Amino acid sequence: MKELYTTLLHIIKDGKILLAEKKRGFGKGLFNGVGGKVEENESIEEAMIRETKEEIGVTPTNYVKHGLLVFDEFVKGERTKVFMNIYTAYDYLGEPVESDEMKPVWFSLDQIPYDKMFADDKFWMNNILEGHSFVGSFVYDENFNLLYSKVVREN
Repeated sequence: MKELYTTLLHIIKDGKILLAEKKRGFGKGLFNGVGGKVEENESIEEAMIRETKEEIGVTPTNYVKHGLLVFDEFVKGERTKVFMNIYTAYDYLGEPVESDEMKPVWFSLDQIPYDKMFADDKFWMNNILEGHSFVGSFVYDENFNLLYSKVVREN
C-alpha cells in the first residue's frame, strides 16, 4: 500500500479557530485546517510551516503537535495509508489571505461548521480545542464514505 505523509494546522486565537474553505481539488467546498504533503528532504514541521505560508500567507508561531491520524483511504484511485500530523498554532506572523487554493475564515470555537467538514473531524477536533494529545485511525471507502473511526486521547 502506498504511504503519504502530511500535515494539518489549526490556528486558535482570541476564542476563535481559523479554518479554510478548500477552493479546488480534493475536499473542494469543505472547511479544514491548512496543510499538505511533506516533500522529500523536508521535516514535518518545515512542511507544516511551508504549507501554511502557501495556503493562507501566514507563518505559524507558538505551535504544538497534538496528534497523529492514520487514514486508510483512496488517493487518486489508489488505496493509500495517509499519516497526518496535527498541529495547533496559537499565534502567527502576517495576516491570513485568500489563495487560489484556500479561503481562510474565522469561527467561534462553539460554532465550528462540522457539517461542512470532513466526516472524521468531529471525532478528534475536540482534542485540539481542549489541548490534548491523541492518535486516531480512520478507514474510508473509494467513494470517501467513513467506514471506521477510532481516536485515543493520550493525556
